[in-house]
Amino acid sequence: MVKVLISDKMSPRAAEIFRDRGVEVDEKPGMTPEELKACIGEYDGLAVRSATKATANIIASATNLKVIGRAGIGVDNVDIPAATAAGICVMNTPHGNAITTAEHAIAMMFSLSRHIPAANKSTQDGKWEKSKFMGVELYGKVLGVVGCGNIGSIVADRAIGLKMKVVAYDPFLSPERAVELGVEKLELDELFARADYISLHTPITDSTRNIVNAQNIAKMKSGVRIINCARGGLVVEEDLKAALESGHVAGAAVDVYVKEPATENILFGLDNVVTTPHLGASTDEAQVNVAIQVAEQMSDYLLLGSVTNALNMPSVSAEEAPKLKPYMDLATQLGSFAGQVTETGIKSVRIDYEGQAASLNIKPLTSIILQGLLGPLLESVNMVNAPLVAKERGIDVTESINDREDDYQTLIRLCITTENQTRDIAGTLFGDDRPRIVSIKGINMEAELGPHMLYITNQDKPGFIGAMGSILGNAEVNIATFHLGRDQKKGEAIALIEIDSELSKDTMDMVCKLPQVTQVKALKF
Repeated sequence: MVKVLISDKMSPRAAEIFRDRGVEVDEKPGMTPEELKACIGEYDGLAVRSATKATANIIASATNLKVIGRAGIGVDNVDIPAATAAGICVMNTPHGNAITTAEHAIAMMFSLSRHIPAANKSTQDGKWEKSKFMGVELYGKVLGVVGCGNIGSIVADRAIGLKMKVVAYDPFLSPERAVELGVEKLELDELFARADYISLHTPITDSTRNIVNAQNIAKMKSGVRIINCARGGLVVEEDLKAALESGHVAGAAVDVYVKEPATENILFGLDNVVTTPHLGASTDEAQVNVAIQVAEQMSDYLLLGSVTNALNMPSVSAEEAPKLKPYMDLATQLGSFAGQVTETGIKSVRIDYEGQAASLNIKPLTSIILQGLLGPLLESVNMVNAPLVAKERGIDVTESINDREDDYQTLIRLCITTENQTRDIAGTLFGDDRPRIVSIKGINMEAELGPHMLYITNQDKPGFIGAMGSILGNAEVNIATFHLGRDQKKGEAIALIEIDSELSKDTMDMVCKLPQVTQVKALKF
């Protein structure tokens, strides 16, 4: 019989569903890492919340484990690369606590505006300090929502019901979707300048980490109030503290912290700060919802082989997997490349499968491409829900197949249309089944992508290669490969440079200042 371990405190409904489906289940919340490591080899599935740490060390002992199910969104407590290497599917439940988290953000905004925590304590202490707790109305105020996805859009809807004006920053929010939500889409700097309240609802990525820092706080209007119920790493806590003390930021409501559990924090004790201990998902309804979802998803996977909300594998049958594997690698690279170089809202995506690629099951390949494309800014997107996420954001996705073989026996071409431009990238598989990029923006080249790449567009003029070599050499950064392509008619050139390590900010600045350069992106694969 299939056997599952629930290692964190979870709604009893999870165990009930497992047993109803014929899955043997043990509930052992509160185990030490040593205890978990000693017993994990007995189980086919592991259901967790946030307390259990499914580290590489634990996974190494999970000799029979086939799936890890996270009842909730964040999977920081699961070593996904280690699980993937071990052939373990990792699932989460991205929608089960969206309403609860959104409601908590609204509650925090009310508490901050009317000093409810401090007024409650003062009153119960026998004081009557009515004049001390003068508040402000939400009516007519401008709420800036940073990240208008599943949770952010719910916050926007609730705020509109409170007669607030809602503006939103989200690179993946289409103008049509913004109209549907009733929000005004802005660039980040404009949102900072206009918002009376700013509520964060974006995952931690390279582009969002420390998004609330001293530099950006200076762009905000004086008296702004900031709510963070998303991730602690979005805010530089020292910079927020300084702004709160100076009065530039009138108040902050904080549910998440850089270091958790946060038994101490530099924001604690400030009169204009409301704090809660990561309660965003802490309602009875949310706990039941995510427990039900994780049990159903894990049971379906273990008993039927179907995959839902997987973070590290697509929906692919056992027969298709060997044939699709190299194409999955190519699809991952194409999507990730496009996602990392796309800076404005995406309107449409077209994916062309040509030659041998046209005969494949293209649905998982499309999902992988969309995951890579949307992944840089969306935490919960995965190979299963990527098409739905694209649809929810008003992105038109089309696929075409053509078994004609032109220059290559097999080819996948990805064309992205944004608010400002149309960009295409194409790739193929060489004889060793290793992915190669063969065209970018219509410029032919052949490039194999490594872990660290520089993507540079430049004017096709002499001196660029030498200047780049000098900058990287002076920075003691080794060049692994240097791929070039150019369009002589347009006078445009593209360089894809594989380097052994990331560039420092100073070195990147030097590259950006080269007179021939028009765009520079540091890419990771």
